[in-house]
Amino acid sequence: MIETVLRSEEFPVADRFEWWCDLISRTLIPTAFTSDQAGDFRAGARLLELGTLGVSVLSYPTFRCRRTPTLVRRSDPELYQLALLLRGGGQRLSHCGREALMGVGDLLLNDTSRPFDAWTFPDGDVVEEILVSVPRAVLPLPAAKVDRLLAVPLSGSTGVGAILSQFLTRVVVEAASCRSQDAVRLGAVTLDLITAFLAHHADTEDALPPESRQQPLVVGIHSFIEHNLSNPQLSPTVVAAAHHISVRYLHRLFQQQGTTVGGWIRHRRLEQCRRDLAEPALSLRPIHAVGARWGFRHAADFSRAFRAAYGMPPGEYRHRSYGRAGGV
Repeated sequence: MIETVLRSEEFPVADRFEWWCDLISRTLIPTAFTSDQAGDFRAGARLLELGTLGVSVLSYPTFRCRRTPTLVRRSDPELYQLALLLRGGGQRLSHCGREALMGVGDLLLNDTSRPFDAWTFPDGDVVEEILVSVPRAVLPLPAAKVDRLLAVPLSGSTGVGAILSQFLTRVVVEAASCRSQDAVRLGAVTLDLITAFLAHHADTEDALPPESRQQPLVVGIHSFIEHNLSNPQLSPTVVAAAHHISVRYLHRLFQQQGTTVGGWIRHRRLEQCRRDLAEPALSLRPIHAVGARWGFRHAADFSRAFRAAYGMPPGEYRHRSYGRAGGV
């Protein structure tokens, strides 16, 4: 995945605020900044490319950011920008005739084709947010419907908002371990989730293509499985009941992904076991206990499944992993 990491500490103190202003104008949209901490502006940015989408993880102190009509006329990439506030006292946005106050965990949408005025309020010394830039042309929703949501704080703690927030957070955390091919696929999933989230609030679910309606459900199912791998009773029936769908429909969703429910559960359990076996801090944990921790009730079943997946028994894999870690 293409990722750029930038920090103001890499520049002389006197140049940091100017560097930040230039960075945001070049990589996001031209804006005018002011800050009472301009004398030593401590900020950072991680910039990720997910196909047609841009994901930015920004941390910064208090400032005011204005996108004036002149700046809009000068340069307009025609984007929707969806912000998820991770940390800080809050953010206020004046946009499209609305005044919005955004708190931690909220999601807030703006349109780069229209002026706005924003202020941040750090809790302590920093604000942190994830900002997703979505070309308006790729969002499959009527513009009039989306416009109703501009500068309207939307919860990222419940329902579709929680699924979207958790997904964005995980993408940011795992970005370094993803390949460039993964970025395009993750961008498509991100777009589907954002579309479903906005459609939910704009009451336009019926206008969505079927695959966009299904994607939040699939992400939620994967998340449920991930959080219940240690439960030996985890099964297609349990998963389907937790999401109020039939077992038959659940199997159909996984068939569309080229796998089965049971196969996916087994794969995720084995991956967690493999991680634990390669962890030196867990070297005293018996092999059978590693399998039991991730839902394998019988040691023989665990050993057989592990050998089939990785070509060697778990004990040998542990030994080889320690050898590689020690440079053998």
